[in-house]
Amino acid sequence: MTIPEGLADKRVFVFDLDGTLARSKTPMDEEMNQILSQLLKKREVAIIGGGWFPVFKWQLLDQLTCGPEELKHMHLMPTSGSRYINYAHGEWTSVYALELDKEERSRIMDAFDKAFKEINYQQPDKVYGEVIEDRGTQITYSALGQQAPVDEKEAWSGSEQDRRREIVAVMKPLLPEFEIKIPGTTSIDITREGVDKGYGVEQLSKQLGIPVGDMVFLGDALYEGGNDEPVKRTGIQTIAVANQEETKQILRAALAEME
Repeated sequence: MTIPEGLADKRVFVFDLDGTLARSKTPMDEEMNQILSQLLKKREVAIIGGGWFPVFKWQLLDQLTCGPEELKHMHLMPTSGSRYINYAHGEWTSVYALELDKEERSRIMDAFDKAFKEINYQQPDKVYGEVIEDRGTQITYSALGQQAPVDEKEAWSGSEQDRRREIVAVMKPLLPEFEIKIPGTTSIDITREGVDKGYGVEQLSKQLGIPVGDMVFLGDALYEGGNDEPVKRTGIQTIAVANQEETKQILRAALAEME
């Protein structure tokens, strides 16, 4: 694939997690650990994903082998940018968290019920773990459950059983003040209006004091309706990847050009 010119000059590298740095709900592999550890020695690195912090820790942080000095350059934005966590004083510290209140949670749950009934949606016969998960700042629906095997999720995505776009089409008029996005293979993510990965990029720029023009975003859901798409409104340079192997290829090329 073609590597964009000037990529090595970017000061901040921003990534989606599932499908970009690792397979969905799968720990990051050792090769990606080595690449990210090298990048953290040279640039600021941010991750904006749909999962919540415990998933970030298990999937990403527990696999990283770099030291505290490198971790100071890591910025985590779980639940689609509705939280921002950085490494300070030897621990991961919350900078902000936009929690949903009780009424908002109830409205979202009711909207799911109405959407399922309106389109006569039949839940899969077999699910793995919670189907609707309250992540505090985000409600996430996972059609096959939170612990579904990756191969089953990938086979389900885009099949006749995948009716997420129909569900979202019904829910949007019911929840006009919320963001409703389709990430990855089996999920629907809901946050407050204006709180999405674009918001995360804007907040990251403010927190770091680095212009968006000096940043780049890599993700696998930059298509229309995907949960990476909102970053485009910020003007950040974007690179669409098909999977983590393409991300590795791009980062190896960028690292080779960095001083």
